[in-house]
Amino acid sequence: MIELTVNNRKLQLDVAEQMPLLWALRDHLGLTGTKFGCGAGLCGACTVHLDGKAIRSCVTPISSAQGKKVTTIEGLSAVSDHPVQLAWIAEDVPQCGYCQSGQIMQAVALLAETPQPSEQQIEQAMAGNLCRCGTYNRIKSAIQRAAKSNESMAVAAADAVLPDIAQTEAQS
Repeated sequence: MIELTVNNRKLQLDVAEQMPLLWALRDHLGLTGTKFGCGAGLCGACTVHLDGKAIRSCVTPISSAQGKKVTTIEGLSAVSDHPVQLAWIAEDVPQCGYCQSGQIMQAVALLAETPQPSEQQIEQAMAGNLCRCGTYNRIKSAIQRAAKSNESMAVAAADAVLPDIAQTEAQS
């Protein structure tokens, strides 16, 4: 029995320990947003987060997820309003769409680790995610848009909090 948390739901799965996480997600949990592309961890279509880090679920045995938190594309946002998803829509990134969940999950992991990445950092982080339609420039633009959106949200949050902090300090 494998115990793990998938999209904030604690679960127990009675599957073989060596089953790729991808097949547990798709076949046993019905989370089909994560795609099968190459089966060798080379294309990125199967990218999910394991404890916040982007991994290739087609080559990751489910036993590696024991006691850990898995996030799939379905778990990013209940209504598809994660800043990266919104940037993807604004930049009109998808064509066929097959690779998009893996691309988005890789981009989210990049921005979590590097909130304001350079073009070179984006290219390096996304190099393992293949897009057969060649939408790489739009993918890069969407990541840059999401980074700006994150920066704007951080500034707005700071603006909302700083007056309270200044007022508290003034009262002290």
